[in-house]
Amino acid sequence: MDLFKQRIDQLRRELNEHNHRYYVLNAPTISDQEYDHLLRELEDLERDYPQYADPLSPTQRVGSDITKGFEQVTHERPMMSLANSYSIEEVQDFLRRAREGLGGEQCEIVGELKYDGTSISITYDDGRLTRAVTRGDGTRGDDVTANVKTIRSVPLTLPEDGDWPRHFEVRGEILLPWERFDALNRERQEQEEPLFANPRNAAAGTLKLQNSAEVARRGLDAVFYFLLGDNLPFATHHESIDALKRWGFKTGMLSRLDDIDHIADFIAHWDEERRHLPVATDGLVFKIDNLRQQLNLGSTAKSPRWAIAYKFAPERECTLLKSVSFEVGRTGVITPVANLEPVLLSGTIVKRASLHNADIIEQLDIRDGDHVFVEKGGEIIPKIVGVDLKQRPAGAKPVQFVSHCPECGTPLRRDDGEAAWVCPNSRGCAPQIVGRIEHFVSRHAMNIDGVGSEAAAQLHAAGLVNDPADLYDLTEAQLVALDRWQQRSARRLLQGLEQSRGVPFARVLFALSIPNVGETTARQLTATVHDIDTLMAMSAEQLATIPDVGKVIADGIVEFFADPLNRTLVERLRAAGLQLALTAEETAGRTDRLAGKKIVISGTFSRHSREEYKAMIEQHGGKNVSSISGATSMVLAGENMGPAKLEKARRLSIDIIDEDTFLKMLDS
Repeated sequence: MDLFKQRIDQLRRELNEHNHRYYVLNAPTISDQEYDHLLRELEDLERDYPQYADPLSPTQRVGSDITKGFEQVTHERPMMSLANSYSIEEVQDFLRRAREGLGGEQCEIVGELKYDGTSISITYDDGRLTRAVTRGDGTRGDDVTANVKTIRSVPLTLPEDGDWPRHFEVRGEILLPWERFDALNRERQEQEEPLFANPRNAAAGTLKLQNSAEVARRGLDAVFYFLLGDNLPFATHHESIDALKRWGFKTGMLSRLDDIDHIADFIAHWDEERRHLPVATDGLVFKIDNLRQQLNLGSTAKSPRWAIAYKFAPERECTLLKSVSFEVGRTGVITPVANLEPVLLSGTIVKRASLHNADIIEQLDIRDGDHVFVEKGGEIIPKIVGVDLKQRPAGAKPVQFVSHCPECGTPLRRDDGEAAWVCPNSRGCAPQIVGRIEHFVSRHAMNIDGVGSEAAAQLHAAGLVNDPADLYDLTEAQLVALDRWQQRSARRLLQGLEQSRGVPFARVLFALSIPNVGETTARQLTATVHDIDTLMAMSAEQLATIPDVGKVIADGIVEFFADPLNRTLVERLRAAGLQLALTAEETAGRTDRLAGKKIVISGTFSRHSREEYKAMIEQHGGKNVSSISGATSMVLAGENMGPAKLEKARRLSIDIIDEDTFLKMLDS
């Protein structure tokens, strides 16, 4: 086969997959710039080798975000995408082509911000909002009118004395401001839901929710930049934007630019200033201002000839590495952290970034006094991606990984095949002790209110708490004697400790910080082994036969309970009244109704919490799994189920049931 034909076919397959991930799953795996480079290569090959043309090529369409949960509506006018540029030279070429297309006629240019959200088209009739539709595939989109009506920056009715046409369409971008984006991700983290990678994905996912009340709660915003209609009384684009402002629409910044020098200044200005905006942007848009000239220039099959997008490079900053510190986790793992000169990145101030382990430091060749490049992984987690060698100080020495624990001075240990260095002094290293206390009281373990990271460190430093069992010996008098503790806070902690005595056995087991025993493994262990005495007596070979408990976990359990201090801890917790066995009710209520079924839980629920539903699944012989695959038996779906999970479940023909159906299934 012709090598060019092979490359064309390969590019089409890749672009179709990326289109699907971006528009349907809202889970892109490459950047917009990488996607555009692939698309350009395919466009060039198809132009040079027209014998391989295909009407279904990705170059012949915009892409699709249509899902099955909404009515599809045909746009009155196609919603095209803009051609992209990445340099001032490409913008200059756009201007040259526009002037040639106008026969040398002079044309004025306007520039505006390109907001990074999800496109929307809204129709107004007689001054009232009648329909809101997503871009979809450019020809048809999803009717999301009910959800758009909840966005406060979208006018529902227009001023009665306005000069608006009886029927018109306005287009814009639905956005999730940085502040709301951060709050939403904090909520999802607490609910064990995957985090949104960026505000664009979050806005798109929110707009497709089936619950408009939840859409309203999330706080979407909207900015409008295009007015369409028959016989509009405007000669220029900027006049139409001024009209939208008069009619109550939120519009973005718009500037008239005289020549290429002004355009270059405009790019330089916003490449810096966008970092201070409350919403995400990914570029600028340059348009021919005169509407008659726009009409004369027309469009290609995919994009207008009178506008072009200038895309900013992925946000990256260079800043001074002030120092590298080494932090100790509750399991003893040493994590190097880069302490940086503060820098604004994707809407937040970044001062620290993880360097992960010694191997990463060596690979990056980081040295004292370096200036490093910082990006946000997935626009969430700051990471060091390289070093600016031009600014490296003369004679700079490589950053040395510590050989001894920075907290207790114990020589570090690194097991064969492992990347992490570990402090083995688990009993005498303060961060490990405090970390285990924090873990013990955490929401998914014992859920004891009143002990945060500072309180845990304070209780340990005061000599009151050296292991979790010490918590149950605390008195009100001891607590109020400490700095910043009042009677109210002391009583809240003691009440939380009292309530924790009813926490189920599986969560107590998870709270013990047994190596590699997480929530799911703890539930699996207690479903098979009903009390801690039996568990402590089992051999590694016996433990390894339990589902999802392999040799590594089994060896860790045996080693943990072989330590006399850990056995003493168990006995003290038993004496404090904690649940170290399944209750008679839990044992009696066990069935095999869900035996062999792998169930994914997604969304929020009103009848029971997610943790309670997980316990029910395991009580009836089922298995909780976190991601949807061909092996998934069903999805227990609450409100606000993630759109990517919903689409994947439908594509794989997996049963999706609500909580009422699930509870009836257990009662049957």
